[in-house]
Amino acid sequence: MYRRKIEQLLATWKANRNHKPLVIKGVRQCGKTSSVKAFANANYKSVVYLDFHEHKEYKSFFAGALDVNTITMNISAAIIGTEFVEGDTCIIFDEIQNCPNARSSLKFFKLDGRYDVICTGSLLGVNGYRTKEEQQEDAQASIPVGFEQIVNMYPMDFEEWLWANGIQSMHFDYLKQCLEREEPINDAIHNRMRELLLRYVIVGGMPEAVSVFLETNNMGNVLDVQRGIVDTYKSDMIKYALPADKSRIRECFESIPAQLARENKKFTYSVIKKGTRASNYEGSLQWIEDAGIIRRCHNLQITELPLDGNSMPDSFKVYMADTGLFVSMLEEGTGWSILQGNLHGYKGAIYENLIADILGKMGRKLYYYHKEGGIELDFVMRYKGECVPLECKARTGNAKSLKTVLNHPEKYHVKNAIKAGDYNIGRVNGMLTIPLYLTFLLTDV
Repeated sequence: MYRRKIEQLLATWKANRNHKPLVIKGVRQCGKTSSVKAFANANYKSVVYLDFHEHKEYKSFFAGALDVNTITMNISAAIIGTEFVEGDTCIIFDEIQNCPNARSSLKFFKLDGRYDVICTGSLLGVNGYRTKEEQQEDAQASIPVGFEQIVNMYPMDFEEWLWANGIQSMHFDYLKQCLEREEPINDAIHNRMRELLLRYVIVGGMPEAVSVFLETNNMGNVLDVQRGIVDTYKSDMIKYALPADKSRIRECFESIPAQLARENKKFTYSVIKKGTRASNYEGSLQWIEDAGIIRRCHNLQITELPLDGNSMPDSFKVYMADTGLFVSMLEEGTGWSILQGNLHGYKGAIYENLIADILGKMGRKLYYYHKEGGIELDFVMRYKGECVPLECKARTGNAKSLKTVLNHPEKYHVKNAIKAGDYNIGRVNGMLTIPLYLTFLLTDV
């Protein structure tokens, strides 16, 4: 098992004597269960694991009274060998969205205080996920507001990918130092990082895909895993969505490569089906977003803080949340082209989805700026207290829009900009150039 950032969060959570039951939300197969089980087994004398997806019968443990004594009695009677040790037991509720009453019980576990509880959920809050019977259960159950801590978990990000590939603390320190001083990175490290970035573009951060790649070094095997995951997502859309939405959600999802292959990558509903209206597919797109499969990147009215306040809700691009899954949806041979250093395909969509992956997994909301007449900035972010455009370009990209924005601060309110591409670190006046792989270090806000 590879090192994950959630491990530190779990350790910090446990160290807080007043911690609440923890609910970890994340897209399917991003590593939630394996991380939680590994942490629990390493830090508690007793671990009680309930998987509500595999064992529907476990819901009966919560059918009556929700006091802790009744619940633990029900569990220990049904699962032989279960042990509850006061102060040293971790109870794991896996796929808790399948048992609303288990989530309601978190209030009572918090008030009782004898046992720690960690929950995972893949489709928490997704509209239309529940059947009619389950919706009735939801209506009768209550979310324990104030008695749970909710955190998001993503597929492995670029930094975790680097950890898995043996990049050490001293290398990270060196990269941070170069970025802070705006000094070029030495060729040995620069070339290694470029190589690892190209591999990350294809493999992405789904733990199974990462594991298969590092064990076999076979991209064909990786592609099989990724397409299996994508097929699972499509199955979820058919299995769990409301009947009227099933085909629309899938059509919406399958249109993403075509959306990003356009010169103007703004999400357009007519790309899904000619002549359709936004109202026919808005709920379908929201379903995919709530499931954690995609991320929206909203257009800005002006390049000025606060970004959220200046964003336009009806003007946006859509990116896959994981770069590897995005590449797996493209035509055969795309991965090979990327390994040769060619990220130019699909009119820059591969570049952009990579940056969306990196920024999104940092927990950043995504924004861009586009105005009719030619000004288009791939991304706009808050960085070091300023509104900073971020362009992702090939070496030969001239970043015309960036130069225009920087040359007119009275109009665009921008003093500094970043151009990420196949470069080393450098600066010309207000424009900082960085290698694409350094984007994960743009953490200052």
